[in-house]
Amino acid sequence: MSMPMERWQRRSVYLTIALLTLSGVAWLVAHFFLRPVTEFGESVSPFEPWSMKLHGGAAMALLFLLGSMLNNHIRRGLRARRNRSSGWSMVALTGLLVLTGYGLYYLAGEGSRPLWSWVHWVIGAGFAAGLPLHVWWGRRQTS
Repeated sequence: MSMPMERWQRRSVYLTIALLTLSGVAWLVAHFFLRPVTEFGESVSPFEPWSMKLHGGAAMALLFLLGSMLNNHIRRGLRARRNRSSGWSMVALTGLLVLTGYGLYYLAGEGSRPLWSWVHWVIGAGFAAGLPLHVWWGRRQTS
């Protein structure tokens, strides 16, 4: 039993994850390396809010796409008992990213924000690295 997603869905997922990854990296670069120094000290880079707006919009799109994957891709993969370790890893990482993103937006105070942020971007890096492996293992199993 094959688990490939439809072309529109696969392309949408890859594009959205690319936007999430690039906007997250853009925020990190802007936040840590592009902060202008003014007469009042360090200031927020103008790229930070724009990268966050793009990141938040892409996150909402990915949640929609994840919902569209539940029936055909995820459920069928579970039934076929294929690529389950990396698949569950991707689902778990997505869940953790959603929770830490929510935490950053709604729960983090000034004291805890750096920790929430660090955990979020470490998990995001793991997700970005894990997705190609998940795809590769899945394609290898169908060969």
